[in-house]
Amino acid sequence: MDAGRRYLDLLKRTLTGTVYAAEPARAGQPVEKYLEQFIHHYFANAYPHTCVPLARIDNVDHCVRAALADGIEGDLVETGVWRGGVTIYMRAMLDVLGDEHRRVWAADSFEGLPRPDPTLYPKEAAAHDGPLLSGPLNNLAVSLEDVKANFATYDLLDERVVFLKGWFKDTLPDAPIERIAVLRLDGDYYESTRDPLVALYDKLSDGGFLIVDDYGEDDWTYCRQAIDEFRGARGIDDPIHVVDGQCVYWRKGGDR
Repeated sequence: MDAGRRYLDLLKRTLTGTVYAAEPARAGQPVEKYLEQFIHHYFANAYPHTCVPLARIDNVDHCVRAALADGIEGDLVETGVWRGGVTIYMRAMLDVLGDEHRRVWAADSFEGLPRPDPTLYPKEAAAHDGPLLSGPLNNLAVSLEDVKANFATYDLLDERVVFLKGWFKDTLPDAPIERIAVLRLDGDYYESTRDPLVALYDKLSDGGFLIVDDYGEDDWTYCRQAIDEFRGARGIDDPIHVVDGQCVYWRKGGDR
């Protein structure tokens, strides 16, 4: 393994906190036990800078490498960044892979998740006010200042990292993003999945990657519905690939 891959492997395990302890195991145990481990690992400690599982970081790695290797035009974008870990990893990858021009966009309210309409999205509204999101998860609120400090911890805070603060419906339609090579959606809810699609999908280059973090989370979110409706309305039939049961991705224009 070369030095660049060793660095990224260590960074991946540091960002996820798995350099200190194994990540919570979702399969093969009751949901209550998994959630207990999830809260303890990611939210009771300040050192994990993402709660994205290792398999999903590996997926980001795969998509970014493929996009750069194939010369796909555009920047790297994540909508919904929490403590910033995935976008930190994206920025590090650009350095390791020798890219000197692309930017990383980190879009988030930096105030937590938007309140869903209980009439239109009852499952999401119940989760939003439930004991998990409103309790130890703190509605996934992390300040912009804290996220910038996390980038700085890894010496990766520079002019090629752009922060878009606010609700997606307000910030993304006029965001000065020209082209996108990898677009990762981690907005959790229906509207915060749909709004980035409407605003940014046409900027995703042919051959670029669209990653959806919450597609398989049907118990508490309508993310899958937002994706399926958008694909249906736009006639998108690019194959959807499963990352780990909850996260999926596809390549615009089909696999290569």
